[in-house]
Amino acid sequence: MENNERDDVEKLKSMFLSAWHNVQYSWILKTKTYFSRNLPVFLLGKCYHFKAEEASVESVAGSCSDKASERKLVIGSVVEFRRDFASRIWLTYREQFPQIQGSSFTSDCGWGCTLRTGQMLLAQGLVLHLLGRDWTWSDALKMDGLDTESWTASAARKLVSSLESSFQGLKPPESHAPAPGRAEEASTDLNCVHHRKIVSWFADCPAAQIGVHRLIELGHASGKSAGDWYGPAVVAHILRKAVKEATDPELQGITVYVAQDCTVYSADVIDSLQKPAQGPETETRVDRKAVIILIPVRLGGEKTNPEYFDFVKGILSLEYCIGIIGGKPKQAYYFVGFQDDSLIYMDPHYCQSFVDVSMNSFPLESFHCPSPKKMSFTKLDPSCTIGFYSRSVQDFEKISEEISKVLKPSSKEMYPAFTFVKGHGRDYEQSELTSEGEPRHPQYSSGDFVLL
Repeated sequence: MENNERDDVEKLKSMFLSAWHNVQYSWILKTKTYFSRNLPVFLLGKCYHFKAEEASVESVAGSCSDKASERKLVIGSVVEFRRDFASRIWLTYREQFPQIQGSSFTSDCGWGCTLRTGQMLLAQGLVLHLLGRDWTWSDALKMDGLDTESWTASAARKLVSSLESSFQGLKPPESHAPAPGRAEEASTDLNCVHHRKIVSWFADCPAAQIGVHRLIELGHASGKSAGDWYGPAVVAHILRKAVKEATDPELQGITVYVAQDCTVYSADVIDSLQKPAQGPETETRVDRKAVIILIPVRLGGEKTNPEYFDFVKGILSLEYCIGIIGGKPKQAYYFVGFQDDSLIYMDPHYCQSFVDVSMNSFPLESFHCPSPKKMSFTKLDPSCTIGFYSRSVQDFEKISEEISKVLKPSSKEMYPAFTFVKGHGRDYEQSELTSEGEPRHPQYSSGDFVLL
Protein backbone atom coordinates (compact mmCIF):
# COMPACT_ATOMS: atom_id res chain seq x y z
CA MET A 1 0.00 0.00 0.00
CA GLU A 2 2.81 2.39 0.95
CA ASN A 3 4.66 1.60 -2.27
CA ASN A 4 1.57 2.39 -4.35
CA GLU A 5 1.11 5.71 -2.56
CA ARG A 6 4.77 6.56 -3.04
CA ASP A 7 4.49 5.77 -6.78
CA ASP A 8 1.39 7.98 -7.05
CA VAL A 9 3.21 10.84 -5.34
CA GLU A 10 6.20 10.44 -7.69
CA LYS A 11 3.92 10.42 -10.73
CA LEU A 12 2.17 13.58 -9.56
CA LYS A 13 5.52 15.21 -8.89
CA SER A 14 6.70 14.25 -12.38
CA MET A 15 3.53 15.68 -13.94
CA PHE A 16 3.88 18.98 -12.09
CA LEU A 17 7.57 19.22 -13.00
CA SER A 18 6.75 18.57 -16.67
CA ALA A 19 4.10 21.31 -16.61
CA TRP A 20 6.46 23.74 -14.86
CA HIS A 21 9.36 23.13 -17.25
CA ASN A 22 7.07 23.53 -20.24
CA VAL A 23 5.99 26.94 -18.91
CA GLN A 24 9.60 27.79 -17.98
CA TYR A 25 11.12 26.97 -21.36
CA SER A 26 8.27 27.47 -23.85
CA TRP A 27 9.09 31.19 -24.17
CA ILE A 28 12.52 30.31 -25.58
CA LEU A 29 11.15 29.32 -28.96
CA LYS A 30 8.88 32.34 -29.11
CA THR A 31 11.73 34.85 -28.95
CA LYS A 32 13.02 35.99 -32.30
CA THR A 33 16.63 35.58 -33.33
CA TYR A 34 18.26 38.31 -35.38
CA PHE A 35 20.99 37.75 -37.95
CA SER A 36 23.17 40.35 -39.63
CA ARG A 37 22.95 40.57 -43.41
CA ASN A 38 26.52 41.82 -43.59
CA LEU A 39 28.26 38.88 -41.93
CA PRO A 40 28.55 35.24 -43.07
CA VAL A 41 26.71 32.51 -41.19
CA PHE A 42 28.31 29.09 -40.76
CA LEU A 43 26.16 26.00 -40.29
CA LEU A 44 27.94 22.66 -39.88
CA GLY A 45 30.58 23.41 -42.48
CA LYS A 46 28.43 25.43 -44.89
CA CYS A 47 28.71 29.17 -45.31
CA TYR A 48 25.64 31.33 -45.96
CA HIS A 49 25.51 35.04 -46.61
CA PHE A 50 22.36 37.16 -46.45
CA LYS A 51 23.74 40.20 -48.26
CA ALA A 52 21.43 42.02 -50.63
CA GLU A 53 21.22 40.51 -54.12
CA GLU A 54 23.08 43.41 -55.67
CA ALA A 55 26.24 42.49 -53.75
CA SER A 56 28.84 40.89 -55.98
CA VAL A 57 29.55 37.18 -55.67
CA GLU A 58 33.27 37.97 -55.33
CA SER A 59 32.79 40.20 -52.29
CA VAL A 60 30.48 37.71 -50.59
CA ALA A 61 32.78 34.79 -51.32
CA GLY A 62 35.72 36.70 -49.92
CA SER A 63 34.06 37.13 -46.53
CA CYS A 64 33.48 33.38 -46.27
CA SER A 65 36.89 32.32 -47.53
CA ASP A 66 38.76 32.69 -44.24
CA LYS A 67 36.87 29.87 -42.61
CA ALA A 68 35.64 27.88 -45.62
CA SER A 69 38.51 27.95 -48.08
CA GLU A 70 38.95 24.91 -50.29
CA ARG A 71 35.53 23.62 -49.30
CA LYS A 72 32.14 23.75 -50.96
CA LEU A 73 30.89 27.29 -50.54
CA VAL A 74 27.21 28.04 -50.24
CA ILE A 75 26.22 31.62 -50.83
CA GLY A 76 22.55 31.43 -50.08
CA SER A 77 19.51 33.33 -49.08
CA VAL A 78 17.70 33.30 -45.77
CA VAL A 79 15.34 30.70 -47.23
CA GLU A 80 18.20 28.32 -48.06
CA PHE A 81 19.67 28.73 -44.59
CA ARG A 82 16.30 28.08 -42.95
CA ARG A 83 15.78 24.98 -45.09
CA ASP A 84 19.18 23.62 -44.06
CA PHE A 85 18.72 24.43 -40.37
CA ALA A 86 15.16 23.09 -40.17
CA SER A 87 16.31 19.81 -41.77
CA ARG A 88 18.59 19.02 -38.82
CA ILE A 89 17.00 16.56 -36.39
CA TRP A 90 15.79 18.23 -33.20
CA LEU A 91 15.40 16.15 -30.05
CA THR A 92 13.88 17.79 -26.99
CA TYR A 93 12.38 17.03 -23.63
CA ARG A 94 9.37 14.70 -23.96
CA GLU A 95 6.56 13.84 -21.59
CA GLN A 96 4.04 10.99 -21.27
CA PHE A 97 6.43 8.41 -22.66
CA PRO A 98 6.62 4.84 -21.27
CA GLN A 99 7.94 4.75 -17.71
CA ILE A 100 11.72 4.48 -17.42
CA GLN A 101 12.62 1.17 -15.81
CA GLY A 102 13.64 1.44 -12.17
CA SER A 103 12.05 4.87 -11.76
CA SER A 104 8.71 6.64 -11.87
CA PHE A 105 9.81 9.05 -14.63
CA THR A 106 7.63 9.40 -17.72
CA SER A 107 9.40 12.62 -18.75
CA ASP A 108 12.99 13.85 -18.88
CA CYS A 109 12.09 17.51 -18.31
CA GLY A 110 14.63 19.31 -16.16
CA TRP A 111 17.43 16.74 -16.29
CA GLY A 112 17.78 15.13 -19.74
CA CYS A 113 19.09 18.09 -21.76
CA THR A 114 22.66 16.79 -22.19
CA LEU A 115 21.37 13.38 -23.29
CA ARG A 116 19.20 15.16 -25.86
CA THR A 117 22.08 17.26 -27.20
CA GLY A 118 24.15 14.10 -27.51
CA GLN A 119 21.33 12.45 -29.43
CA MET A 120 21.13 15.43 -31.81
CA LEU A 121 24.86 15.32 -32.51
CA LEU A 122 24.74 11.58 -33.17
CA ALA A 123 21.64 12.03 -35.35
CA GLN A 124 23.57 14.51 -37.52
CA GLY A 125 26.35 11.94 -37.93
CA LEU A 126 23.78 9.36 -39.03
CA VAL A 127 22.23 11.86 -41.45
CA LEU A 128 25.66 12.35 -43.05
CA HIS A 129 26.12 8.59 -43.22
CA LEU A 130 22.77 7.67 -44.76
CA LEU A 131 21.61 10.86 -46.48
CA GLY A 132 24.63 13.13 -46.99
CA ARG A 133 25.31 16.74 -46.00
CA ASP A 134 23.33 18.19 -48.92
CA TRP A 135 20.12 16.42 -47.93
CA THR A 136 17.25 18.61 -46.79
CA TRP A 137 13.80 17.63 -45.57
CA SER A 138 11.12 18.31 -48.17
CA ASP A 139 8.78 19.82 -45.56
CA ALA A 140 11.43 21.97 -43.85
CA LEU A 141 9.93 25.25 -45.08
CA LYS A 142 6.32 24.22 -44.51
CA MET A 143 6.63 24.75 -40.78
CA ASP A 144 5.58 28.16 -39.50
CA GLY A 145 8.85 29.94 -38.75
CA LEU A 146 9.33 31.63 -35.41
CA ASP A 147 5.78 31.69 -34.06
CA THR A 148 5.84 28.63 -31.82
CA GLU A 149 2.17 28.70 -30.96
CA SER A 150 1.04 28.70 -34.58
CA TRP A 151 3.74 26.12 -35.47
CA THR A 152 2.56 23.75 -32.71
CA ALA A 153 -1.08 24.28 -33.64
CA SER A 154 -0.27 23.61 -37.30
CA ALA A 155 1.49 20.37 -36.39
CA ALA A 156 -1.50 19.33 -34.26
CA ARG A 157 -3.94 20.11 -37.06
CA LYS A 158 -1.95 18.00 -39.51
CA LEU A 159 -1.86 15.11 -37.04
CA VAL A 160 -5.60 15.30 -36.33
CA SER A 161 -6.34 15.49 -40.06
CA SER A 162 -4.18 12.44 -40.67
CA LEU A 163 -5.86 10.47 -37.88
CA GLU A 164 -9.37 11.43 -39.02
CA SER A 165 -8.54 10.35 -42.54
CA SER A 166 -7.20 7.01 -41.35
CA PHE A 167 -10.36 6.36 -39.32
CA GLN A 168 -12.44 7.09 -42.42
CA GLY A 169 -10.27 4.85 -44.57
CA LEU A 170 -9.00 7.85 -46.55
CA LYS A 171 -5.51 9.00 -47.34
CA PRO A 172 -4.28 12.29 -45.86
CA PRO A 173 -4.35 15.25 -48.27
CA GLU A 174 -1.45 15.15 -50.69
CA SER A 175 0.46 18.09 -52.07
CA HIS A 176 -0.07 19.00 -55.71
CA ALA A 177 3.56 19.53 -56.58
CA PRO A 178 4.68 18.44 -60.05
CA ALA A 179 5.34 14.73 -60.18
CA PRO A 180 9.09 13.94 -60.17
CA GLY A 181 10.70 11.50 -62.54
CA ARG A 182 10.99 7.83 -61.59
CA ALA A 183 14.66 7.96 -60.58
CA GLU A 184 14.13 11.12 -58.54
CA GLU A 185 11.01 9.64 -56.95
CA ALA A 186 12.85 6.44 -55.99
CA SER A 187 15.68 8.46 -54.45
CA THR A 188 13.20 10.63 -52.55
CA ASP A 189 11.38 7.55 -51.24
CA LEU A 190 14.64 6.00 -50.04
CA ASN A 191 15.65 9.25 -48.35
CA CYS A 192 12.26 9.36 -46.63
CA VAL A 193 12.78 5.81 -45.36
CA HIS A 194 16.21 6.71 -43.98
CA HIS A 195 14.92 9.95 -42.47
CA ARG A 196 12.16 8.20 -40.56
CA LYS A 197 14.46 5.36 -39.55
CA ILE A 198 17.00 7.76 -38.03
CA VAL A 199 14.25 9.49 -36.03
CA SER A 200 12.89 6.12 -34.87
CA TRP A 201 16.31 5.11 -33.49
CA PHE A 202 15.96 8.00 -30.99
CA ALA A 203 12.35 7.27 -30.05
CA ASP A 204 11.27 7.60 -26.41
CA CYS A 205 10.52 3.94 -25.75
CA PRO A 206 12.52 1.03 -24.29
CA ALA A 207 12.94 -0.69 -27.66
CA ALA A 208 14.57 2.29 -29.40
CA GLN A 209 18.23 1.67 -30.24
CA ILE A 210 19.50 5.09 -29.05
CA GLY A 211 16.45 6.38 -27.17
CA VAL A 212 16.54 7.99 -23.73
CA HIS A 213 15.46 4.72 -22.08
CA ARG A 214 18.43 2.89 -23.59
CA LEU A 215 20.92 5.68 -22.79
CA ILE A 216 19.82 5.76 -19.16
CA GLU A 217 20.16 1.99 -18.93
CA LEU A 218 23.73 2.20 -20.24
CA GLY A 219 24.45 5.10 -17.89
CA HIS A 220 23.98 2.85 -14.86
CA ALA A 221 27.51 1.50 -15.41
CA SER A 222 28.91 4.95 -14.59
CA GLY A 223 26.63 5.47 -11.60
CA LYS A 224 24.04 7.53 -13.45
CA SER A 225 20.26 7.11 -13.10
CA ALA A 226 17.11 8.72 -14.45
CA GLY A 227 16.84 12.20 -12.99
CA ASP A 228 20.62 12.73 -12.73
CA TRP A 229 22.56 15.35 -14.65
CA TYR A 230 24.94 14.04 -17.29
CA GLY A 231 28.14 15.74 -18.45
CA PRO A 232 29.21 15.94 -22.12
CA ALA A 233 32.06 13.43 -21.64
CA VAL A 234 29.83 10.84 -19.92
CA VAL A 235 27.27 11.21 -22.71
CA ALA A 236 29.98 10.60 -25.31
CA HIS A 237 30.83 7.23 -23.75
CA ILE A 238 27.16 6.29 -23.36
CA LEU A 239 26.58 7.01 -27.06
CA ARG A 240 29.58 4.86 -27.95
CA LYS A 241 28.13 1.93 -26.04
CA ALA A 242 24.65 2.43 -27.47
CA VAL A 243 25.90 2.31 -31.05
CA LYS A 244 28.24 -0.60 -30.33
CA GLU A 245 25.39 -2.70 -28.92
CA ALA A 246 22.78 -1.65 -31.51
CA THR A 247 21.24 -4.50 -33.46
CA ASP A 248 19.97 -2.66 -36.54
CA PRO A 249 22.14 -3.67 -39.55
CA GLU A 250 22.57 -0.06 -40.67
CA LEU A 251 23.82 0.99 -37.24
CA GLN A 252 26.31 -1.87 -37.29
CA GLY A 253 28.08 -0.08 -40.12
CA ILE A 254 28.98 2.76 -37.72
CA THR A 255 31.54 2.95 -34.93
CA VAL A 256 31.76 5.69 -32.31
CA TYR A 257 35.30 6.49 -31.19
CA VAL A 258 35.82 8.55 -28.03
CA ALA A 259 39.15 10.32 -27.59
CA GLN A 260 41.24 9.50 -24.52
CA ASP A 261 42.61 12.40 -22.48
CA CYS A 262 41.96 14.85 -25.32
CA THR A 263 44.03 12.66 -27.65
CA VAL A 264 42.86 11.02 -30.88
CA TYR A 265 44.98 7.97 -31.65
CA SER A 266 44.99 7.78 -35.44
CA ALA A 267 45.73 4.06 -35.67
CA ASP A 268 42.68 3.24 -33.52
CA VAL A 269 40.40 5.28 -35.80
CA ILE A 270 41.90 3.78 -38.98
CA ASP A 271 41.49 0.26 -37.57
CA SER A 272 37.80 0.98 -37.00
CA LEU A 273 37.39 2.34 -40.52
CA GLN A 274 38.96 -0.77 -42.01
CA LYS A 275 36.77 -3.25 -40.16
CA PRO A 276 34.15 -4.95 -42.35
CA ALA A 277 30.59 -3.82 -41.73
CA GLN A 278 28.65 -6.43 -39.80
CA GLY A 279 25.07 -7.58 -40.15
CA PRO A 280 23.09 -9.14 -43.01
CA GLU A 281 22.76 -7.44 -46.38
CA THR A 282 19.56 -5.44 -46.75
CA GLU A 283 18.03 -3.39 -49.50
CA THR A 284 18.60 -0.04 -47.78
CA ARG A 285 21.80 -0.77 -45.93
CA VAL A 286 24.81 1.41 -46.65
CA ASP A 287 27.61 -1.13 -46.97
CA ARG A 288 30.36 1.12 -45.63
CA LYS A 289 32.20 1.31 -42.35
CA ALA A 290 32.25 4.82 -40.91
CA VAL A 291 33.46 6.36 -37.67
CA ILE A 292 31.93 9.11 -35.58
CA ILE A 293 34.73 10.72 -33.56
CA LEU A 294 33.77 12.29 -30.23
CA ILE A 295 36.33 14.43 -28.40
CA PRO A 296 35.51 15.59 -24.85
CA VAL A 297 37.49 18.78 -24.15
CA ARG A 298 37.71 21.55 -21.61
CA LEU A 299 38.30 25.03 -22.97
CA GLY A 300 39.36 26.77 -19.80
CA GLY A 301 38.92 26.72 -16.03
CA GLU A 302 35.70 28.02 -14.49
CA LYS A 303 34.99 29.96 -17.69
CA THR A 304 35.89 29.40 -21.33
CA ASN A 305 39.18 31.03 -22.24
CA PRO A 306 38.47 33.64 -24.98
CA GLU A 307 41.58 32.39 -26.77
CA TYR A 308 39.54 29.32 -27.78
CA PHE A 309 36.74 31.25 -29.49
CA ASP A 310 38.46 31.23 -32.88
CA PHE A 311 39.19 27.54 -32.42
CA VAL A 312 35.48 26.79 -31.94
CA LYS A 313 34.65 28.86 -35.02
CA GLY A 314 37.22 26.94 -37.03
CA ILE A 315 35.79 23.60 -35.90
CA LEU A 316 32.19 24.54 -36.77
CA SER A 317 33.26 25.70 -40.23
CA LEU A 318 34.63 22.24 -41.17
CA GLU A 319 32.44 20.13 -43.43
CA TYR A 320 33.20 17.01 -41.36
CA CYS A 321 31.99 18.57 -38.11
CA ILE A 322 28.69 17.24 -36.75
CA GLY A 323 28.40 19.83 -34.00
CA ILE A 324 29.27 20.34 -30.36
CA ILE A 325 27.60 19.08 -27.18
CA GLY A 326 27.96 22.07 -24.90
CA GLY A 327 25.94 24.90 -23.43
CA LYS A 328 26.12 27.23 -20.49
CA PRO A 329 26.13 26.16 -16.81
CA LYS A 330 23.09 24.00 -15.98
CA GLN A 331 21.76 24.14 -19.55
CA ALA A 332 23.00 21.98 -22.43
CA TYR A 333 22.71 23.10 -26.06
CA TYR A 334 23.61 21.53 -29.38
CA PHE A 335 25.89 24.00 -31.19
CA VAL A 336 25.71 23.83 -34.98
CA GLY A 337 27.22 27.08 -36.21
CA PHE A 338 28.03 30.72 -35.57
CA GLN A 339 27.80 34.26 -36.85
CA ASP A 340 30.43 36.73 -35.70
CA ASP A 341 30.65 36.45 -31.89
CA SER A 342 27.48 34.39 -31.42
CA LEU A 343 27.03 30.64 -31.46
CA ILE A 344 24.01 29.14 -33.24
CA TYR A 345 22.35 26.31 -31.38
CA MET A 346 19.39 23.96 -31.13
CA ASP A 347 17.69 23.97 -27.75
CA PRO A 348 16.39 20.76 -26.11
CA HIS A 349 14.62 22.70 -23.32
CA TYR A 350 11.15 22.47 -24.76
CA CYS A 351 8.79 19.81 -23.46
CA GLN A 352 6.80 18.09 -26.19
CA SER A 353 4.39 15.17 -26.08
CA PHE A 354 5.49 11.60 -26.73
CA VAL A 355 5.29 10.50 -30.38
CA ASP A 356 4.66 6.84 -31.17
CA VAL A 357 7.08 6.18 -34.03
CA SER A 358 5.65 2.69 -34.57
CA MET A 359 2.72 4.30 -36.39
CA ASN A 360 2.90 4.43 -40.17
CA SER A 361 3.73 7.97 -41.29
CA PHE A 362 4.13 9.27 -37.75
CA PRO A 363 4.31 13.10 -37.65
CA LEU A 364 7.82 14.49 -38.12
CA GLU A 365 7.19 18.16 -37.36
CA SER A 366 8.15 17.96 -33.68
CA PHE A 367 11.54 16.47 -34.64
CA HIS A 368 12.57 19.56 -36.60
CA CYS A 369 13.13 23.04 -35.22
CA PRO A 370 11.98 26.03 -37.30
CA SER A 371 13.85 28.67 -35.31
CA PRO A 372 17.62 28.87 -34.71
CA LYS A 373 18.85 30.47 -31.49
CA LYS A 374 22.02 32.46 -30.79
CA MET A 375 24.23 32.77 -27.72
CA SER A 376 27.32 34.85 -27.06
CA PHE A 377 30.62 32.96 -27.06
CA THR A 378 31.33 34.50 -23.66
CA LYS A 379 28.54 32.40 -22.09
CA LEU A 380 29.96 29.10 -23.37
CA ASP A 381 30.70 26.56 -20.62
CA PRO A 382 34.29 25.25 -20.95
CA SER A 383 33.24 21.58 -20.79
CA CYS A 384 32.00 20.22 -24.11
CA THR A 385 32.28 17.34 -26.59
CA ILE A 386 33.17 17.93 -30.25
CA GLY A 387 31.97 15.55 -32.97
CA PHE A 388 33.26 14.62 -36.44
CA TYR A 389 32.14 12.13 -39.07
CA SER A 390 34.60 10.11 -41.17
CA ARG A 391 33.35 7.86 -43.96
CA SER A 392 36.74 6.41 -44.97
CA VAL A 393 40.45 6.36 -44.20
CA GLN A 394 40.95 9.04 -46.87
CA ASP A 395 38.34 11.19 -45.13
CA PHE A 396 40.07 10.75 -41.79
CA GLU A 397 43.44 11.75 -43.21
CA LYS A 398 41.87 14.91 -44.64
CA ILE A 399 40.09 15.60 -41.34
CA SER A 400 43.36 15.24 -39.43
CA GLU A 401 45.12 17.62 -41.78
CA GLU A 402 42.41 20.31 -41.66
CA ILE A 403 41.84 20.07 -37.91
CA SER A 404 45.58 20.27 -37.24
CA LYS A 405 45.54 23.73 -38.84
CA VAL A 406 42.66 24.81 -36.60
CA LEU A 407 44.36 23.37 -33.52
CA LYS A 408 47.43 25.62 -33.75
CA PRO A 409 47.34 27.83 -30.64
CA SER A 410 46.94 31.56 -31.22
CA SER A 411 49.28 32.31 -28.32
CA LYS A 412 52.18 30.64 -26.56
CA GLU A 413 50.22 30.43 -23.31
CA MET A 414 47.33 28.45 -24.83
CA TYR A 415 47.45 24.67 -25.17
CA PRO A 416 45.71 22.88 -28.08
CA ALA A 417 42.21 21.73 -27.11
CA PHE A 418 43.13 18.20 -28.28
CA THR A 419 45.78 16.46 -30.37
CA PHE A 420 46.19 13.77 -33.01
CA VAL A 421 48.80 11.11 -32.27
CA LYS A 422 49.99 8.38 -34.61
CA GLY A 423 49.70 4.86 -33.24
CA HIS A 424 47.29 3.15 -30.86
CA GLY A 425 46.11 4.35 -27.46
CA ARG A 426 47.96 3.01 -24.47
CA ASP A 427 46.36 0.31 -22.34
CA TYR A 428 45.27 1.66 -18.97
CA GLU A 429 45.48 -0.35 -15.79
CA GLN A 430 42.01 -1.26 -14.54
CA SER A 431 42.54 0.82 -11.41
CA GLU A 432 43.13 3.92 -13.53
CA LEU A 433 39.78 3.74 -15.29
CA THR A 434 36.21 4.58 -14.43
CA SER A 435 33.51 2.10 -15.36
CA GLU A 436 33.12 4.05 -18.61
CA GLY A 437 36.72 3.48 -19.66
CA GLU A 438 37.71 7.06 -18.86
CA PRO A 439 40.81 8.09 -16.91
CA ARG A 440 39.85 9.00 -13.37
CA HIS A 441 39.86 12.72 -12.59
CA PRO A 442 38.50 14.58 -9.59
CA GLN A 443 35.02 16.04 -10.01
CA TYR A 444 34.91 19.70 -9.17
CA SER A 445 31.21 20.31 -9.64
CA SER A 446 27.92 18.47 -9.37
CA GLY A 447 26.45 20.60 -12.15
CA ASP A 448 25.52 19.67 -15.67
CA PHE A 449 29.06 20.27 -16.90
CA VAL A 450 31.42 18.53 -14.53
CA LEU A 451 35.14 18.26 -15.06
CA LEU A 452 35.73 14.68 -16.13
